[in-house]
Amino acid sequence: MIKNITAILGVLAAVASLSLADSAPETSAQDTKKMVQNNFVETAQKGIKLSGYVDAGYSYNFAGANQNGSVVNSRVQSDSAQQGDFNLYAVKLALEKAMTSENKAQAGFRVDVMIGEDAKYLANPSVQSNSAQDSNYLFLEQAYVQLRAPVGNGWDFKVGKFASILGYEVMERPANMNITYGLLYNQFPFWYTGVLSSYKFDEYLDGKLGVANGANSDNNTTTSGNSDGVALLAALNVTAPGGNANWSHNFEYSTASENSTGNPTSGGTSTTQNALPVNVSNGAAGGNAWTIIYNSWGNWAPKFANDKLLFAFDSVLGNTAGANNTPNNPKNTTWWGASAYAKYQFNDWFSLMSRGEYFGGDNIAKIYGSPTSGANQSAGLSWWEYTITAGFNVIDNVLIRAEYRLDWGNYMTGVPNSTTGSTAGMGSGPAHYAGAEVVYSF
Repeated sequence: MIKNITAILGVLAAVASLSLADSAPETSAQDTKKMVQNNFVETAQKGIKLSGYVDAGYSYNFAGANQNGSVVNSRVQSDSAQQGDFNLYAVKLALEKAMTSENKAQAGFRVDVMIGEDAKYLANPSVQSNSAQDSNYLFLEQAYVQLRAPVGNGWDFKVGKFASILGYEVMERPANMNITYGLLYNQFPFWYTGVLSSYKFDEYLDGKLGVANGANSDNNTTTSGNSDGVALLAALNVTAPGGNANWSHNFEYSTASENSTGNPTSGGTSTTQNALPVNVSNGAAGGNAWTIIYNSWGNWAPKFANDKLLFAFDSVLGNTAGANNTPNNPKNTTWWGASAYAKYQFNDWFSLMSRGEYFGGDNIAKIYGSPTSGANQSAGLSWWEYTITAGFNVIDNVLIRAEYRLDWGNYMTGVPNSTTGSTAGMGSGPAHYAGAEVVYSF
């Protein structure tokens, strides 16, 4: 019995290899990855590494105790809890056998598992309520086989489930500059199941091409079940001479409505945010829908600052179209947004980060479905947020951060009326947030 328990614990421990490099484009948030990237334990089998982290914290929203009024729609589930809330954001475990730098036929693999409140949201992005938080939730973030074909400089492939190529922020909070997820991050797909190839042309230029079932989907059918959905992916990354700056261009085209939004909540409305709007993806018209997303992000560490200063930006332009489009029940929506980041490392143990964002749309269908008549779906969307975060590295492998965030904009708080669909009772903020987290990486 003891032997079996030991074996099981060994398997669980072997699901770790954080490095975070494969959670997004390799250069995304690269400066803030360093703490967790270089910690790992090599298993008995040579070349297989395990690592991970535990991320816990406390958040306080000043939006009020009422369930409807306290919902801050621009924030994800774990960041929108009513008033004070202790959070087990995530226990991250991973296992990886990375390929070497040699240009020869070879293979490897990677498995990432996340347990905690963030896992619940990342697996079910449409679930957006205080009561939905679940620290026991298990989420398989990534699981893929890596292959290299010795063609040219080496052509690499990931086959299986892999993190989205879109966006500057990643699923792991400790790898981002701020504790809370940004406005734009909520609008990107989280993961795909399919094939992603990558090729490095030279030290300045690399690209990706991929095909997947669809955003946040393990199957290739639409929500209406009427057609075969597929997502086409492409990326091109430019690295400056000296390696201190990157500019990445990322693209997704989905040929049909995707199983990415789930069921709306609270009277049929939901802050779906991630991927397709509910009213486009649900129903018979869903099979006629398509989505295009273009994302551009970049970062720059000025050489004159001796690696103490980092600037970054993120941007998005997307469009989703479906059949039977009407002004009060739009099946066509366009959205756009931009983010600016800055970080300054004052010394070995203290840093300060800030983020400012805008997210808008020609109607609110990207955020809310329209299950009832009378909803003001044709109104435009305009959201803003500013965040400032202080980071402390006072103990080896430990990151402590404190954060203040302010959100404002139309339809920022509350939810549409569950009977009429009216948005009249929703607020525009401002919505204040204060929080802290402690991360131990291994």
